[in-house]
Amino acid sequence: MNEVIVNIIGTAQDAGVPHPNCFCQNCINAIHNGTRRFAASLAIIEPDRKQWHLIDATPDMREQMADIQMKYRLQGQIMNSIWLTHAHIGHYPGLMFLGREAIGAQGIPVFCGNNMKQMLEANAPWSQLVELNNIQLNSIGHEQQEQLSPSVRITPIEVPHRNELSETFGFWIEGPTRKLLYIPDIDRWDEWDRDIYDVAKKADICLLDGTFHSIEEIEQMGRNYKEIPHPVMTETMDRLQDLAEHTEIYFTHFNHTNPVNDQASAFAQLVQNRAFYIAEDGMELKL
Repeated sequence: MNEVIVNIIGTAQDAGVPHPNCFCQNCINAIHNGTRRFAASLAIIEPDRKQWHLIDATPDMREQMADIQMKYRLQGQIMNSIWLTHAHIGHYPGLMFLGREAIGAQGIPVFCGNNMKQMLEANAPWSQLVELNNIQLNSIGHEQQEQLSPSVRITPIEVPHRNELSETFGFWIEGPTRKLLYIPDIDRWDEWDRDIYDVAKKADICLLDGTFHSIEEIEQMGRNYKEIPHPVMTETMDRLQDLAEHTEIYFTHFNHTNPVNDQASAFAQLVQNRAFYIAEDGMELKL
């Protein structure tokens, strides 16, 4: 059976950890102790076929590419495709490394929603990538399945999020034996037209929005929880607690303020005690 690996190559909210212009304890630890987190992203690798695919092209894509290529002996082999969740800064600026000033790629398939496709085609510098055929844009739609290979299928699912420039997608990723649900960004579970419990119970593995740990974390930032478009981890755990014993449920996309960035914190221990998982950069999940 052909091996399919999902490598979690980034677990931070868009700006990463350390966060720019921040010297909170999490960011200081990341600077001095090497505990940084890259912006949230996944790589789908088929080592036997020497193929790999990227979910989101982050500002950290240069380092993330090198990590994957070195780990799986894919040096010099560019990704076979890129799938974009949405047009926020942690999820597509890495496309710039495919342009003439850097890799000078040829015809990399990039899959995204119609609104995002139009945005990239109409605005520089992204439009230059299209004009020079560094990338080839392809539209995706809700629940339109795509067979990446005989062993891997990917299915976009549209979710509510701040869609100033594009729609927002999560993804189902199906391998030979297991099925993974990836939703790094969503406004509120209650705003979705389906129940996250019913969706998650169809998965073997879930990787879900863990931007903020709790309402208290947001309030300590001086922000109003009602104005922050992310479900907090404590709510998600309450909703999915009955699934946690037989479904692997990971949190990802952590804001730099999230106390679970410190693996030794009481908050991180609470997540583990409730049978949930904190995703870490470089973690492998086999499908």
